[in-house]
Amino acid sequence: MKVLGIDPGTAACGYGIVQESDGRLRATCHGWWRTEASERVETRLHTIFAGVQELIAAHAPDAVALEESYVGADARIALSVGQARGAVLVAAASAGVECVEYAPALVKQNVCGYGRADKAQVQRMVKVILSMPELPTPHHAADALAVAICHAMRPVRLLEAIA
Repeated sequence: MKVLGIDPGTAACGYGIVQESDGRLRATCHGWWRTEASERVETRLHTIFAGVQELIAAHAPDAVALEESYVGADARIALSVGQARGAVLVAAASAGVECVEYAPALVKQNVCGYGRADKAQVQRMVKVILSMPELPTPHHAADALAVAICHAMRPVRLLEAIA
């Protein structure tokens, strides 16, 4: 299984691809797209959309896994993250790739064993799980790899078990 993980955001959108091989997970690539606040919103969203399309075309993932939006006190940030998520979802749908979403606490629980782990803990565990020589940076990319790990390690879904 190959999974493209996304940590959505318009200012910084992390991505990471993990692949299972011989019972082990390995990172294929990771990074982030950064857009400036001075750019028009449609340009920022197109950067994310085009980036996801390019990754899907280059790596042919079996699924795209996104971190669900955390709705805090700032409605503008929640809207911005929602728009970035929309760009990712449309890019995946146009390529016919399944999308799944995971709550941040579930990702942290699966990767770190603790649903309230901090960013540094997530980076360290991603490094260990994927046998990476260095911590994945920036933290947006580490978070994206964590979401991909969460999906790749998920229990067999009921529909798969029935089939």
